[in-house]
Amino acid sequence: MHALRRLGSMRGQFGARLYSSKIQAMQVGGPVGAPAHRLYFARNGSPVSPWHDIPLMANSSTNEYNMVVEIPRWTNAKLEINTLAPFNPITHDTKNGRLRYVANVFPYKGYIWNYGALPQTYEDPHEVDAHTQCVGDGDPIDVLEVGQRVCAEGSVHKVKVLGVLALIDGAETDWKVLAIRSDDPQSQVINTVGDLEVHMPGLVAATVDWFTKYKVPDGKPPNTWAFDAQPKDDVYARDVIRTAHASWKKLVQAAHSDLALSNASVDESLHRMSQQDQADAYNALFGQGSVPTAEPSEDANSKWYYIPSR
Repeated sequence: MHALRRLGSMRGQFGARLYSSKIQAMQVGGPVGAPAHRLYFARNGSPVSPWHDIPLMANSSTNEYNMVVEIPRWTNAKLEINTLAPFNPITHDTKNGRLRYVANVFPYKGYIWNYGALPQTYEDPHEVDAHTQCVGDGDPIDVLEVGQRVCAEGSVHKVKVLGVLALIDGAETDWKVLAIRSDDPQSQVINTVGDLEVHMPGLVAATVDWFTKYKVPDGKPPNTWAFDAQPKDDVYARDVIRTAHASWKKLVQAAHSDLALSNASVDESLHRMSQQDQADAYNALFGQGSVPTAEPSEDANSKWYYIPSR
């Protein structure tokens, strides 16, 4: 009930968007930039966790994964699935009481991909990775989606994994999975990190450069990398994801955790809520009224174009 009281205190201005699998992304507390901004997820009148309730696999036979978009390309607000808040809404990260934004480091503007997470994964901060010799960062695995469309915060997309980079951030492994939406026009020809270099030459190098420098304007040293900042292939990436999925399974089966593990659908979890508790949580968040839904529009400004030099 303590969690429900906290949820009730967040009730306020909201809107909703309807995405695949009848999942609604529901905004509470104002738009991005408002300190109370929260983007919750719901399905069939129940709050769901984008971390725990959205399946990792979109199609296991074709090795396609679900990606939850946290940050749209070209934007600067540091948004992330909140692993400490009930039902894990997407929130605006803070430091020293201030909302966090990434700096624009020449020649980049904000995040240069659609940035998000793989649900049902966990980079365990208590386990040393055999390859990087560093512990995990305690979050879901990050995904960098390189397709043509600019995705909306809270949207859920089927993606193909192309490869993975191993950022070392404060002695922690912070995997960055390179992926492309399965419905992207280029997804038919881009299946590996090698294909990515053929069709978008320089993008992997720009990714390494971006992550190396992005904290320097805040007075921090450049980030470092495992594997000499070289990407590993899609087979290696899927192995990294399998390990993180196993760590997530272990986490949600634990009796106690400092992380928010409430969920609506994970049978093996001790933190699955009853239908009544789910209904109570939904009402605490959104009240008894109906929730308007609208899909994000796609126009010429919602795409980007990679045109290689000739």
